[in-house]
Order: sequence, then structure tokens, then C-alpha cells
Amino acid sequence: MAKILIHLTHGPEAPTQADRAFLIAKTAINEGHKVSMFLAGSAVQLLRDDILDSVIGVGDGVTTLRKSYDTIISGGGDIYLSRISCGARGMSEQELSGKKVELAEPNVLVQLTVDHDRVITYG
Repeated sequence: MAKILIHLTHGPEAPTQADRAFLIAKTAINEGHKVSMFLAGSAVQLLRDDILDSVIGVGDGVTTLRKSYDTIISGGGDIYLSRISCGARGMSEQELSGKKVELAEPNVLVQLTVDHDRVITYG
């Protein structure tokens, strides 16, 4: 199966784009692919608890981002958050406590891009 990287920069201000990135990641995992996500810009805010529980993509109307996140994590997906974007938006490591995510520098995005077979960008 393929290794797929999904790079997302849309956050809570664009719930449909954010939801679609998580939907594609969840779908790829369910089909047996290895998935990594790199969230940058406003997208890092999607990992705030209140946002995970409230963002619902247009068209679905029932699935919260948290359900997709849980499926991605339980399916072995990796989620990286831009450390720079988190800092710019006041997100602390304490706020991310208990979530299976890794804070990462720009060089990690470069390396993930090189290491994966395909890259899907929502930006």
C-alpha cells in the first residue's frame, strides 16, 4: 500500500476543507494505506478540544472532527503540528497533552514529503 502525506493549512474558519482532509486521511487508513498529516497555519487549532468536538463538515452533518481524528490515530496514522504555527496561535504543549501528535519544525515537513509516495495539500 501507499504512504500518503496530507498537508493541511485550513483551520476552524474553513470547516469543510478541514473536515475533508481528515476524511481523506481516515479513508486512506481504512483502505490500508500509511497516512501522515502535517497541520500548519490555522489548521493547528483543529486539535483544540472544543474544536475537535464541534467542527462538522458541510454535507456530512453528523461526524465531528474528533471521530475522524480518533480513527486516524487508532489506525496508526501520524499527525504533526507546526511548532511555529502553534506558537503563533498560543497553543501550548499542555493544551495538546494526551493527544497523539508531534510538534515539528519545517524540516520535518520536507522530510515527510520526500519519504511519502503521494502528497495531498489542502491550503
